[in-house]
This record gives sequence, C-alpha cells and structure tokens, in this order.
Amino acid sequence: MRIVSLSYPVSAEIAKEAAEPKVAAIGQFDGLHQGHASVLTTAINIAREKGVPAALITFYPHPKDVIGKGNYEGYLTPQPDKQRLLEEMGIDILYVVEFNKEFSQISPDTFVEEMLFPLNLQTAVVGFDFRFGHKGAGDAAELQKLGDGKMSVVTVPPFLVDGEKVGSSAIRIALKTGKLSDANRWFGRNYHIRGSVIHGEKRGRKIGFPTANLELTDPYVVPALGVYAVRARMEHHDNWIPGVMNVGVKPTFHEGITKPIFEVHLFDYDGDLYNQIMTVDLVHYIRKEHKFESVQELVEWIQRDADEARKILNASESKF
Repeated sequence: MRIVSLSYPVSAEIAKEAAEPKVAAIGQFDGLHQGHASVLTTAINIAREKGVPAALITFYPHPKDVIGKGNYEGYLTPQPDKQRLLEEMGIDILYVVEFNKEFSQISPDTFVEEMLFPLNLQTAVVGFDFRFGHKGAGDAAELQKLGDGKMSVVTVPPFLVDGEKVGSSAIRIALKTGKLSDANRWFGRNYHIRGSVIHGEKRGRKIGFPTANLELTDPYVVPALGVYAVRARMEHHDNWIPGVMNVGVKPTFHEGITKPIFEVHLFDYDGDLYNQIMTVDLVHYIRKEHKFESVQELVEWIQRDADEARKILNASESKF
C-alpha cells in the first residue's frame, strides 16, 4: 500500500503523480468497524471491476481534535493501526490529508475542486452519513452534484448488526462503560491497544502475579477501568499468549492517581519483556476495579480473575 501525505490545496506535483484514474472511499474511518468495512469493501470491489487502484482519503489529526467539537478523547484506531488494517483489506493507496484550521474552513465545492478532482477519482464511495466542507455543509447528494459528471458517487447504506446501526460513537461509549462485548461485535474483531513494556513498581511479582506495565504507543481510547481477559503478543511474533489485564489506578495501594495504568499478567510465561512492544487484544470485561482492604484479599481476587479469564479464553478458543 502506498501512503501519500496531502495538504490543502493539492500540489501540482501530487496531482501529476495521481494522474491514473482511481476509485476512492472518503472518510475519517476511526475504528474501521464493520460499518466502515462495508464502505471500503464497496470501493475495493468497484476498483477491481474497473481495473483501477482502490484508494482511501482520510484525515489526520481527527477533525474533532482540531475543531474541539464534542467529547472526543483518543483514537479507536491510531494511524499506525489504521494503515496496517487498510493494507490487509486491500487498499492500494492511502491519502492522508492534513486537517488543520485552514482546511476546516473550506467550502464543499472547494473541497471537490481543489482536493478531489486533482486526485482523478472516477468514483467516490462514502457512507450514508458522510459530511464535508465547512461545518459539514456538504453531504453525499451534494458530492454527487459537485462531481458534475467527472466523478460518480456511490453512497453505502447503514450497516446493521442485530438491527443496530454500527457507529464509532456507540463503540466509544460501549468501551468506556464496560460493554466490551458490544464494542467487539460492532468492530467485527477484538479491540486492542499497543504499548511498550516499561518498569513498574514490581509489586505484582512479589505477590505471585508478575505483570507487564504498558506505556501506550498512541493515544488510544481508554476502556472502562477494571479487569479484562486478554490475549497478547510481542511485535514481530505470531503467537498469542493468554492473560489477564487490569486497567486502573491501583486504589488498594495509592490515592490521587488519575492516569490509568495498564498491567498485563501473562499465563505460563516467564520471559523478559522489558522494552518490547506488546499488542493486547481485549476479549472480555470481567469486573470493575475495586479497592481491597488487604493485600491478601487482593491476591484472592486476582486468582479468581485469572481463573475466570482462563475459562473465558479457553471457551473462545474452542469456537474456532
């Protein structure tokens, strides 16, 4: 997959390189959930039928980060994750448009004339709720009108799972409220985070449950505080290791901590993980974080959590 960084307006050099006709999906696509996948798959299929490259035009940073609209903290799929998933899906060209204050002010017709036409799109593929231009003034119908015969537009309808529309906002709420099963169902895969293993307080080792403390590599959406059944793997390794993770502020030992700490205990593993990059798949939300009256009570609960996580992960493995 070729990655091309763009800024407004598209330069003559980029326009020259983009002379080949192509089909492109357009949107933010944070999450790359099943609704997004339906848009991207449509674009890829049309591109294959036409014998032209399949592209994606997306924006970074997220427009809500720049405009400051709504409660938008963290990414469901930070840019490195998005790039990997898009390549696996079959996208040939990824256009990453720099989203800044100047770009946020352009009109819908300027967006089409000075950003899309120079990229030589035969067909633009968008979701049913696609908006573009200053204050979201343009929609799919406007995009079709502005295409003016030079660019056709395909609008993909809502993607439903069990009768519910799949959307990034609902996934964010589900993650933050402990409804991980809903989030994973809408993703069509397990939510994951990635981080570098750093030195912690080493308290887990003293009580018989050594943990890998993660410093996240990117600003992920932080899920609900609590305990999770997880699978983890190291960068450049294919094997997944079962385990249990606590996302929390260690209320049994500390007060006043506000930044969540990610601690992963891997089952039946005794290797050196420091400074390695670990990807953690969140499979099941087990319980909320508690403050315990004693270390002994904490140890008993950790053992229960580990036993439950093993059962959950073994059951999920048996489905495949």
